[in-house]
Amino acid sequence: VRITDGVVASRPFADYVSSYAAATERCRDVRTMAAVLSIAGRAGNHRLRATLDAGFASPASVRLEFPAPGRPIFTYVAVGEEATLVLPREARVLRGAPPAATLEALAGAAIGPEDLRTIVAGCGFAAGPVTAGRAFDRGWVAVDSGSVTSWLQQVSGAWQMVAAVRGAVEVRYADFQAGRPATIRLRASPEKRAGESASVTDLTIRLSQVDINALMRRAPLVIDVRANVTSMTLEQ
Repeated sequence: VRITDGVVASRPFADYVSSYAAATERCRDVRTMAAVLSIAGRAGNHRLRATLDAGFASPASVRLEFPAPGRPIFTYVAVGEEATLVLPREARVLRGAPPAATLEALAGAAIGPEDLRTIVAGCGFAAGPVTAGRAFDRGWVAVDSGSVTSWLQQVSGAWQMVAAVRGAVEVRYADFQAGRPATIRLRASPEKRAGESASVTDLTIRLSQVDINALMRRAPLVIDVRANVTSMTLEQ
């Protein structure tokens, strides 16, 4: 169900700038973040269940590792426009790949490192200044910034971002603790090509062991690639 399903009538909302600022106050100053991400759902045509050690740093650095006894299943590090993916158990490495395309191959959603950081921090997609706001029934407010629409609600008198939409990718937040979401639902509906079946990604991400603006000891944003590994392509 899309976030806009069943929502029809709207009216101008004049206080969209201050409301958006209040809703993003806790997340927009997140410079570094470490967390454990428990992920379950469907990534395209595959069921996905994983617990990842994650680290994020402003503006566009991410490290995701799928730990396992002995060696990790994979380690993914993206800095700016380049990503490295190491599969230690297969002794293979992907170097210098587009981060969004690499994450799409892993999890079915093409999201770059800056957007992934802001999504996990609770701020939706990385976007510029907000330019318009609309109020809907049930207390929903939509705030626009370029191609991004952020959805706000007042909870116990405080504004919170509860969802964000950009194109075919939708994020929903739930289980707020001290103003921060502990559960994220990520849904991506890629454009259907002729002759192909729909391949929807629908993941629920639960955050735990969250450290904000602390030293990145738990998930350092570096990657150690051994010399005896074989290079692979993004298609592989």
